[in-house]
Amino acid sequence: TADTLKAGASLCEPAAVEILTTGARAQIDRLVQQYRVAFDRTSAGDLALTLEAAHSRRRVLHAADATGKALIDALMEAIPEGLSIFTEAIAVDLDVRSGRCQGVWVWQEGELSHFGAKAVVLATGGAASAFAQSTNPPGSTGDGLAMAWRGGAILRDLEFMQFHPTALAVAGAPRFLISEAVRGEGAHVVDARGDRFLLAYEPAGELAPRDRVSRAIFSHLQCTGEPVAYVDLRPIPAAQIAHRFPNIARVCQEWQIDIYRQPIPVTPAAHYGMGGIATDTWGGTSLPGLYAIGETASTGVHGANRLASNSLLECFVFGDRLAQRLATLTTTVIPPEIVPTFPSPGEVPPCTVADIQQLLWNAAGIVREGAILAKALAQVEHWRANHRACFEPDSLALRNLLDVAKLMLQSALARTESRGGHFRADFPDTDPHWAQHTLIQGDILRPYPLNQPLPYTL
Repeated sequence: TADTLKAGASLCEPAAVEILTTGARAQIDRLVQQYRVAFDRTSAGDLALTLEAAHSRRRVLHAADATGKALIDALMEAIPEGLSIFTEAIAVDLDVRSGRCQGVWVWQEGELSHFGAKAVVLATGGAASAFAQSTNPPGSTGDGLAMAWRGGAILRDLEFMQFHPTALAVAGAPRFLISEAVRGEGAHVVDARGDRFLLAYEPAGELAPRDRVSRAIFSHLQCTGEPVAYVDLRPIPAAQIAHRFPNIARVCQEWQIDIYRQPIPVTPAAHYGMGGIATDTWGGTSLPGLYAIGETASTGVHGANRLASNSLLECFVFGDRLAQRLATLTTTVIPPEIVPTFPSPGEVPPCTVADIQQLLWNAAGIVREGAILAKALAQVEHWRANHRACFEPDSLALRNLLDVAKLMLQSALARTESRGGHFRADFPDTDPHWAQHTLIQGDILRPYPLNQPLPYTL
């Protein structure tokens, strides 16, 4: 609890953090006993624990260096028969009528379909791929955030983006995550001369919170003109590297990097959004009938900067609570009478996805400044005004990304301080007045105090 609150820079919701930490043991037991997740174990057969940034002790479970994949594989095996899964369908918009979310409009097989539902749960991940440099897959551009905002839900703290300090930096390679677990096991962050420069910026060196390590690397690269920093695994015994980090070794080898003999070139990249659709501790949003979970949601657990590995834990603890809530629903589904329409394809869009990603990286990246944010926001508003979305996947994705970019820039411009994953060069200090959330609903943006129930309207 203390580590989560400290990393969150006085912006965590204490009640949500308490739910996370007290509910962790039951979820871990469930993953091990019911879902048979093969977490690594010690020679004595106990669960092996590693150390990650901003943790005061070893407490992080792992399955080699692909823990997320191990969890997903186990959950995929547990999907019950008879469950309908639509893999070639694109959610277009929420069906909101009479002040309630009553389903989703979906584009599939060349036509618009309606999925009516007692409850709609948005679990679309985050928006880190809204930035030009990102560790996320290309589709993580905030589609769920955009749909929720257009539907009238309240979103929270979208200015807080976590930039992971160490993403693979090789020309042509994806920004593959070089897990900070390697630093927990003894790897060093060095410059081209082999110097551990982080110690000049952070007393905790490699194991300082992610936001501070990213800024330190960014500042060092700016000052020296060097293009990349390096993660050097050579202080770790070779046998331990092979056992703990086989995936990192494999990917690096594909790009002609032998991690046993040479350091890995790295650079910071957008990784995780602390904000999202504002929810209560049961997954409910300000819009009746709409729920959110995972990185799509803002439960209040992460505050201004997420503690390493709390994201997966949050999914299981709050996912279980959401399931309990959904099991009690008795709402009647009312079919829609009006079908939404879009223009026919053919118009040339005013910008590309890459244009928006580069704009956000330049204006709302690791270091921000008010005048640059305002200029970027004006550009996004111009693009939004000139984009007429049609029933075509790229056009729909562009509409969502433009909406998300607008919301991120508005939030970053409004918060005139630096805190956690949000750093303003023109307001470099943390302001106690800003120890509160940023809420957005429609065109209204305002601060909102901690420890207060989620409002239904601003």
